[in-house]
Amino acid sequence: MNNKISGSASADLVIRNANIIDGTGTESISADVAICADTIVAIGKLSHWQAKETLDAKGKCLTPGFIDVHTHDDIAILKQPTCLPKLSQGVSTLIIGNCGISAVCASLSAAPPDPMNLLGAQSDFRFATFPAYVEAFRQASPSVNVGVLVGHTTLRNNVMDDLYRAASDDEIAAMIATLREAMAAGALGLSTGLAYQSAHSAPTEEVIALAKVVAEYDGLYTTHLRTEFDHVDQAIDEALLIGAQADVPVVVSHLKCAGVANWGRSDALLSQLEAGAKYQPISCDCYPYTASSTTLDLNQVTDEIDIFISWSEPHPELSGQLLADIASQLGVSQMDAAKRLQPAGAVYHCMSEKDVDTIVSSAISMIGSDGIPMDPHPHPRLWGTFPRVLSHFVREKGLLSLEHAVHKMTGLPASRFGLMRRGVIAEGHYADLVLFDADTIKDSATYAEPKQLAQGIEWVMVNGVVAYEAGKATEQRPGRVLIRDS
Repeated sequence: MNNKISGSASADLVIRNANIIDGTGTESISADVAICADTIVAIGKLSHWQAKETLDAKGKCLTPGFIDVHTHDDIAILKQPTCLPKLSQGVSTLIIGNCGISAVCASLSAAPPDPMNLLGAQSDFRFATFPAYVEAFRQASPSVNVGVLVGHTTLRNNVMDDLYRAASDDEIAAMIATLREAMAAGALGLSTGLAYQSAHSAPTEEVIALAKVVAEYDGLYTTHLRTEFDHVDQAIDEALLIGAQADVPVVVSHLKCAGVANWGRSDALLSQLEAGAKYQPISCDCYPYTASSTTLDLNQVTDEIDIFISWSEPHPELSGQLLADIASQLGVSQMDAAKRLQPAGAVYHCMSEKDVDTIVSSAISMIGSDGIPMDPHPHPRLWGTFPRVLSHFVREKGLLSLEHAVHKMTGLPASRFGLMRRGVIAEGHYADLVLFDADTIKDSATYAEPKQLAQGIEWVMVNGVVAYEAGKATEQRPGRVLIRDS
């Protein structure tokens, strides 16, 4: 891989004196890294190398760019192409189209149904095909890479006049045709959001029919389970069945034990997944917080937990408060208040710290923010997920080694999602890199003040170009659409 000029090795950039954590989970090494154009060309002691530019890492950690496997940035990344909430925490690649809702392959004739409305308004859904989204991405020229999942709810909404029933054979055939075109063009796979009412009526067989198309193209299936509450074990069984019947790898989205009655079940759920993994490829993603966030769901309204209202379409003046306080002001029950506020967004403090610790620490879990960028008062995970893992779970709690944590954010997701030459610092791989201080990296975003830059990130490189430095996005926006590696 070494370039030779006048008998000496040369590069565009040599990063010297880095503590390299390569993304494989192996122990870190002290070394230099040489980069030509968008590619890592050498790793080692490179004192003899010539370079147009050198950078002294001064012993700080150099890792692959973090891969956020669970995002809802489909439309936001086109409107806000610097993607500062993610770029500023070391993320170089986003997986979009999660939870069954994607901007890709969407044809809307009316307002987007819940929860597609988390992504944007009707006018924002302009991408009936995968190539149409790719072209819009190229025109916007975002700072980070994206890999694309096609949403099951999006496909249903294209062809069904009523989302609260099973699809007919003709409707499934129409969904299959659209999905096959997207997979052939390079989509990574299919996502479902079976917990949401817009997809809950879809029988398992409907999903299997679509997942079989994904298998034809060596893609994967990700799922927001049919429930994350009392019957979550049965929902995992369904996900395993879909994967087995379609012969496709499965990723369980944001694995959690939601609701007070389910606290303490994390070990059992992980054991269930690990047992399944003996027979089929299965993993999960998670975020390092005890609160979830999505649209305001009446099925989740309870006085057992705090529920924060982040936005309300009919009553924006009431947002930014706990649902209990809003109900008190209105003199009604929390359920009646929630009905008045819909459509709305909410943050649910529904998990136990111990369960979150257990799931984040699991060898089969990856890290995904599940942030909602269009939310006016987002969950802090949008800005803080990856630094929080490295500070709270590695440095403060000691639940993960630095190498293990980085692997869960880089090499593991690159392997699971088929991202060729990404996620590992190795010769011939793309130069998606993050330089950070392991002693000071920390999330700053809080539930009260969620839009805060993380601390300790020195710079972020995407495809060989520095896109974030000294607390600011640079003028360079080198992101690409990543096509599935089959």
